[in-house]
Amino acid sequence: MNNKELEAKRQLFHMLLGIAIVALLIYGLINKTHIFFLIIIGIIISFLSKKYKIPAICWFLRNFDREKDLKSFPGKGVIFYLIGVFLTLSFFPLDIAMPAILVLAFGDSVSHLFGIRYGKTRHFLTDKKFLEGFIAGLIAGFIGAKVFLPWHEALAASFFAMLAEGLEIKIGVEQVDDNIIIPLVAAISISIIRILF
Repeated sequence: MNNKELEAKRQLFHMLLGIAIVALLIYGLINKTHIFFLIIIGIIISFLSKKYKIPAICWFLRNFDREKDLKSFPGKGVIFYLIGVFLTLSFFPLDIAMPAILVLAFGDSVSHLFGIRYGKTRHFLTDKKFLEGFIAGLIAGFIGAKVFLPWHEALAASFFAMLAEGLEIKIGVEQVDDNIIIPLVAAISISIIRILF
């Protein structure tokens, strides 16, 4: 499988995971405690996957994980995604957390796919991403957030989250995963807009 195919599958999963989480939150079938336990289970499975081939997990990782992560941190993307969701649910009420999760689901996925396929102009904050991806992610994140928010809150959430996605935020030598940054920045943006307006 080539890189573009893998990334398309990864981003589709990324989008569906966010939609599923929000749907389960709406119906009260999960909460932040469930997400926390999923993170712990994910970390344990990741550790075990480095040593053992767990049938269904092995298939999933082979079909959705990047080669570098398979060797160092299997399932890294899903685990960090869940950490971003957990932190957002921990610090913000549901009416802010759910649209922030949808900005992650739609904005991040579309920006990545669109940037890889159609990107020509380098992003003004990083040379690893494209301006076309930023704009597509901004629109997609806005549409996702607009399900729950008035237009000005949805626009702020998507704009600042996609802006933050272009930053390379590091703690020590490690770059902070954008699956953590995007929903938190979106939620902070919504909160600030509500205070100001």
